[in-house]
Amino acid sequence: MLLVEDAVYAFMRHLVPEYKGGFWHFYELSNGGAYLAPQMGKEKVTVRVLGNGFEGEMTPDAAGITACLFALSHLSFQVQTETISNHFYQLREFALEHAEGRAILRAID
Repeated sequence: MLLVEDAVYAFMRHLVPEYKGGFWHFYELSNGGAYLAPQMGKEKVTVRVLGNGFEGEMTPDAAGITACLFALSHLSFQVQTETISNHFYQLREFALEHAEGRAILRAID
């Protein structure tokens, strides 16, 4: 889990330039998945994905989901276990129903 957590923090620094570290919330999902979201004290943050040209505002919660999805996807190619990819799909399923689901999916596309 430390590998996943470190990757999430790294992706957050990359995706949200204004992120400078801090406290994170951990959420367990009813489908077995989980995600981390930063406590940033801001209503919205700007998320930029250089690889696909996405730029938009999201709540820190949605930005955390986005960073987690990037981290899980990235790690699924490095760590050959079904656990990582299962967690990716469980979180993606949750993201589809999230209030900011469209923005999250556009960011990870």
